[in-house]
Amino acid sequence: MTDRGVLGSSFRDPSGFVFRRDGVLYRQVDRSFQDEFDAFLSSGLYDALTSAGLLIPHAEEGQPMTEDAYKVLRPEPVGFISHPYEWSFSMLKDAALATLRIQGLALDRGMTLRDASAYNIQFHRGRPVLIDTLSFERVKEGAPWAAYRQFCQHFLAPLALMSYRDVRLSQLLRVHIDGIPLDLAAGLLPRRARMRLGLRLHLVAHARSQRKHEGERPTQHRAFSMRSFRGLLDSLASSVRALTWEMGRTTWSDYYAEADHYTTEAFEHKRDLVAKLLEEAQPQSVWDLGGNVGVFARLASDRGIPTVCFDLDEAAVEANYRKVVADGEKDLLPLVLDLTNPSPSLGWAGMERPSVTERGPVDAAMALALVHHLAIGNNVPMPWIADHFADLARSLIIEFVPKDDPKVQVLLATREDIFPDYTVEGFERAFSARFEVVRKEDITGSGRILYLMRAR
Repeated sequence: MTDRGVLGSSFRDPSGFVFRRDGVLYRQVDRSFQDEFDAFLSSGLYDALTSAGLLIPHAEEGQPMTEDAYKVLRPEPVGFISHPYEWSFSMLKDAALATLRIQGLALDRGMTLRDASAYNIQFHRGRPVLIDTLSFERVKEGAPWAAYRQFCQHFLAPLALMSYRDVRLSQLLRVHIDGIPLDLAAGLLPRRARMRLGLRLHLVAHARSQRKHEGERPTQHRAFSMRSFRGLLDSLASSVRALTWEMGRTTWSDYYAEADHYTTEAFEHKRDLVAKLLEEAQPQSVWDLGGNVGVFARLASDRGIPTVCFDLDEAAVEANYRKVVADGEKDLLPLVLDLTNPSPSLGWAGMERPSVTERGPVDAAMALALVHHLAIGNNVPMPWIADHFADLARSLIIEFVPKDDPKVQVLLATREDIFPDYTVEGFERAFSARFEVVRKEDITGSGRILYLMRAR
């Protein structure tokens, strides 16, 4: 946050900015954007988009931050701000199609998106929604879509790479926060992808045109008709829809289907205990760390508790999101996250895209069948795990898996046991420095233990 209270994610916008006062988020519209903002409201586009669930609604209230304010808006709060490199394939695809649908509705009312940043889309109540009310301006007759290149860099390029090469290439968005350069995407795509009409036009030819005209001042091109504009949107939408990703089977996506580490009785007892501990903790928000496909996360979200379910396995997150969409779930947000290398602070001075830790703390975190992967699988000292979890959450529902458990034995099968402190006593000692144990429950027939802890 800057000196005047502006959030780092909005400092680039010359028409206004987002700020926080007394814990409440506001958006200031500057006088320089008055005409465009009034045109946006009078066109009926705001009502159309909010009615369709495509734009976050706002109230006009709040005190301005600067003297050049025209209006101050109080947007409906979004529970958790996520970043595109934390989304599964279908999440990015749905966000892309939502952006194109928004642009189509804008054209119907003589307006257009002046940018098409993936960061302007958030997942709210289970669906993608635009959060930047100042993204619209009046259509300039004959002008091409100003946001075309940004859409291709933020959406089409990563989706194509995920579809044709490897889903993990979405992580290029962590390096290129302004979108994946089109020449890089075109060069990485296989020949069969580059021959697809949509990708050949919007990525390959687009990249070639960028290289050819790099450094040139914009020149007057022939008029870009409304028919051409709509044709461009249709072509982009067709190109996005044609991109698919089959999840396949991974170790983690089949984790519960092949749960040989639990008897049915132990698994059901664990579910009952987690539900009981959630009832006792009474959190207003939950993060499930290493939550896989969301089996236990739904014990919170089904109670109406806004829940973020993180996992490092793209297939597990994809399966989780598809279930959210299929069942119309509103309180569960699946995201891709590697706890051993979590989303860092990115952008100018590390301010634009906050890290996971900066987006906390959450009321309660769940760390089920996770600690052994961090402590043994990744050599993270137990006190360090406790310190980090204390930074993330005020309460903790955590599972300790003993060394004789089959899953821990798999981790130790190919390495020397250099973990003398990995015991119940060592675990409790490490966590007692940062947490108070509220409840301790054995999971029937497993040797595993569930704890409810509160941060000191």
